Amino acid sequence: MEVAYGLVSYTLAKLFLLSGLSKKDNAQRSKKMEEKALEVYDVIRTIRDPEKPNTLEDLEVVSESCVEVQEIGAEEYLIIIKFTPTVPHCSLATLIGLCLQVKLQRCLPYKHKLEIYISEGTHSTEEDINKQINDKERVAAAMENPNLREIVEQCVIEPDD
Repeated sequence: MEVAYGLVSYTLAKLFLLSGLSKKDNAQRSKKMEEKALEVYDVIRTIRDPEKPNTLEDLEVVSESCVEVQEIGAEEYLIIIKFTPTVPHCSLATLIGLCLQVKLQRCLPYKHKLEIYISEGTHSTEEDINKQINDKERVAAAMENPNLREIVEQCVIEPDD
């Protein structure tokens, strides 16, 4: 009986130790995802609005809170961005989504998947636009259009360039 109590005590001690490590691992993982989200935000905040001389950050189209990063594999991440157009009928929301796609594809040094959405309830045709900006074939076709490509390039170019 004494041996059984000893084994139970030992097992419980190990369990408590492991649960503490698990909490520490989760905290480290959470901090890492927050750092990745800030890294993503730093990339997108300088994208220029297609109509105005302001950045998406200046216009509050993007903010730190609109970026979420989840680990989906070893050094592979899912990046979710929810941007907010300046007006509910913004005719350039699709172009802004395209700029986000292009800039992130070019600038992020790690393997990732992108999901870009218009924040719920902030645009009259958000469902249609969300489908367009997350369709790889449509994005590729849009970037083959020289006029559209030039507009995107002007929007995503770094201020120091």
